[in-house]
Amino acid sequence: MTVDLVLLMLAAVLGAVALYTFIGFIPGTDETSVLAPVTLALVLSGAPPQVVLSFFVSAVVTLNLMNGIPTALVGLPGGVMSAPLMEHSVLLRNRGLASDTIRKMAVGSAIGTLVSIPLSFALAGLIARFAEPIKAQAPLILAACAVLLALLGRNRILALVAIVPMALMFEALPALYHATHIIPADKKVSISFFLGITVGPMLVTLLELLNPGRRAALPHGGRTRTALLRSGFETHRLVPSRLITRSEGWWSAAMAALSTPLFMLSPVGLTFLLGEASASRQKEDRVRRSQRAVTVMSALTHSTYLAGVIIPLVALGFPVSGVSAGPAMPLFEAPPVYDLDHQNNLHHQLQMPGFIAAVTLGALIAVVITYVIAVRWSSQITYFVMRRIPHEAVLALFVAFVLLLAYIDAGIPNIFGVLLIGVLCGALNRLGVNYGVQFMTLYAAPGIVKALATLAAPA
Repeated sequence: MTVDLVLLMLAAVLGAVALYTFIGFIPGTDETSVLAPVTLALVLSGAPPQVVLSFFVSAVVTLNLMNGIPTALVGLPGGVMSAPLMEHSVLLRNRGLASDTIRKMAVGSAIGTLVSIPLSFALAGLIARFAEPIKAQAPLILAACAVLLALLGRNRILALVAIVPMALMFEALPALYHATHIIPADKKVSISFFLGITVGPMLVTLLELLNPGRRAALPHGGRTRTALLRSGFETHRLVPSRLITRSEGWWSAAMAALSTPLFMLSPVGLTFLLGEASASRQKEDRVRRSQRAVTVMSALTHSTYLAGVIIPLVALGFPVSGVSAGPAMPLFEAPPVYDLDHQNNLHHQLQMPGFIAAVTLGALIAVVITYVIAVRWSSQITYFVMRRIPHEAVLALFVAFVLLLAYIDAGIPNIFGVLLIGVLCGALNRLGVNYGVQFMTLYAAPGIVKALATLAAPA
């Protein structure tokens, strides 16, 4: 590795931190929509594979932490991965603990990153010997993961029944766009579908307002007041032990380690499942329960994402996880630079030392910088947002971003397609079909529909 290459990697890492620190503060910045296009542009520019990988890892670490800040401040998901933190973050925000919440998120993200990376490389080395059988069964594996998440959810029967209709919907809409020549036959539509699932519950809530009886039942009054504790504006040390309890730290490390071997499952589903499991023992104090939950979930957002990228990339060279099939897809397939069919992507261009160097450099620099930003300036950020940024403005920005992304993907018809996905998935979410099942079904939809077509074909 030459000095010039190291300098390029450093420039890519610092650029990713700067870019995604800014983007992360914007609610609705879906990970796929903001990571995949920039990564693709970097790949197509001819950047060395080490530079591409260090950029992507740094961007993931930065974005996942910064996406949690809008959630803590205004109760809106900064991205898909911050959705599991919503309930607990809102409770803590209403208690005047938004600043403390951000600091706990920062420590949790650092723990998740530091635990997941060495475990991911160790698992990748073990899985590499089974690469070919896994590649052959990738569609089946993704479908099985959707079924597993359905069985682990609140409404198991409905979740299982809903998998096939959701898969048909996810595949039918792009097929309709292709058949009507709205988009070219070789173009894929999926990024806006991610956001459609994310905003589903909000869309359902907005539709409820069309019911006069529902509107009348809503609370009416003056301004909503939110308390900000003056202790949140004190200077805080960077020592993690001063920001979280020992229990929160141990639970974060344990759940990050447990989630890493489960890299094929939906990171959103794992964050929901393992995060709530860690907090379930803390029943007597709701504040402490939520504080443990946001710390552990922040660790999980990083561990699940990093494992979902590192293990398929290093061991297989083929996307078999939700993360690798979504935001990390340009690392696997970006014609004409990277191509799955011709076995030419990062997996084939880098050896294990190159992977370790790029991932470690990107992750460590990003986690240090974002940790300092969150711990040192979270109070000021909290104060500014609470005093100067209306909640309605943030909500409008969120909705506008979704509609814009839908339009960019496939024009005006796709706006209605995304709204359809949002309403149906939001209704299912209300009935107990969680985000994890919905996202994994989106990933597995091509394989499910192909299998159904094979079964329906005459013998």
